[in-house]
Amino acid sequence: MAADRNKILSDSIKRLLRRDASMHLRKIVNKAHAADLSVVFRGLSVVQQRRVFDLIKSPGQKGLLLSEIDDDLFQDLITDRPLDEIVEIFETMPTDDVADLIGELTPELSDAILERMKNEGSEQVEGLLRYGDDTAGGIMVPDFIALPQDVTSADAIASLQKEYQNVEMPFYLYVVDEYGHLVGVVSLRQLVVVTPDTPLKQFMTTDVFYVTTDMDQEEVARIVARYDILAVPVVDLNNILVGIVTVDDIIDIIRQEATEDIFKMAGVGGEEFVETKSIGRSTKIRLPWLFASCIGGLVAFLIIGRFETALAKVAYLAAFIPVILGMGGNVGTQSSTIVVRGLATGRLNVRDIWTVVSKEIAVGLILGITYGVLIGTVAQLRYPGVMLAVSVGLAVVCSMTLATLVGSMVPMLFARMGVDPAVATGPFVTTSIDIIAVALYFLIVTSFLGV
Repeated sequence: MAADRNKILSDSIKRLLRRDASMHLRKIVNKAHAADLSVVFRGLSVVQQRRVFDLIKSPGQKGLLLSEIDDDLFQDLITDRPLDEIVEIFETMPTDDVADLIGELTPELSDAILERMKNEGSEQVEGLLRYGDDTAGGIMVPDFIALPQDVTSADAIASLQKEYQNVEMPFYLYVVDEYGHLVGVVSLRQLVVVTPDTPLKQFMTTDVFYVTTDMDQEEVARIVARYDILAVPVVDLNNILVGIVTVDDIIDIIRQEATEDIFKMAGVGGEEFVETKSIGRSTKIRLPWLFASCIGGLVAFLIIGRFETALAKVAYLAAFIPVILGMGGNVGTQSSTIVVRGLATGRLNVRDIWTVVSKEIAVGLILGITYGVLIGTVAQLRYPGVMLAVSVGLAVVCSMTLATLVGSMVPMLFARMGVDPAVATGPFVTTSIDIIAVALYFLIVTSFLGV
């Protein structure tokens, strides 16, 4: 449904742009959701994007759109725009989104915007900019509900109605002591079911899941996902509550990290989407990873060359090379993908290396026997000689079993050494499995057939 809605919206906007129907275009643009417009913008030219953006009436709607679009589109829309207009848009946005966008601008423009913004908002944004982009401090929202532990339920509700009407995530009320230290949390449900004169400290939850400002955003996402909470509090090194990370930001982080991991495993980079990269940048990123595969292919070529005599005597041995390499490569990629994703989500730990590897080897052995019998049977039916069928089947079993060993162990070892397994696993596993598979195949068939 979402895809159909986006297509209809995109077609309508493009058609109205061609007709120069500004009045109808303005109506559609101002009624459309910012998330849908962000998808439409990817198919428009820079001139069309700026025209559609100018038709948006509400600064808040413009702010939502800027927070949804890719970084390069944001730069195109902001360039040469009046400073007062930018400030007006930013002042309608959550502080964490403003900090993210300002971090993409030049220092001169960033400083000018911060000077124009209201003092309170400017100070909050500058505070967030002190933290790394991929840390809890960099993605947190500095607006949250925090009350002393001696406040009663009735007073807490009154404070919510008077002082915290614009808080982004009002589902949790955090309890602090006189020094600002986080000591508990209260849900809105707990707040309304107790008697009005009950102090917060009597019914608050003291076992609070929290993160520190320097924690990596991926680990923050794991905590929120693991414990099914809508927001997680962020404390500094002194355990003073300084912000919260909300579930909407966690969803963006999970999507971003998953995309980066997939791109890294494919050797095409992981910091930005492929469609937003220039041809030169895409080529530069992918060139070294393909070079690793090229080296592996040349090594496999040299190994095959060592068995030219065997191929000359039994030419149909070459017919099974693609299936041996394919089965080994595919099962190895499956194992590495499972392990890399397990490490990324926290479901696997590097301390469990032998448990993980032994399980994958067992799976590889079972799969190898299954497909070894199948391919060996085909070899027996197509070519004469039982030993050929046995040797081909055994080669499949060995290559698939060793492929799962390599595919599961390599990312675990990289993780233990502190190397991002998503970056190095793909090219290394693919190349090594190709070499191992072709070497095993020729060693086995030449030994069994005596050629």
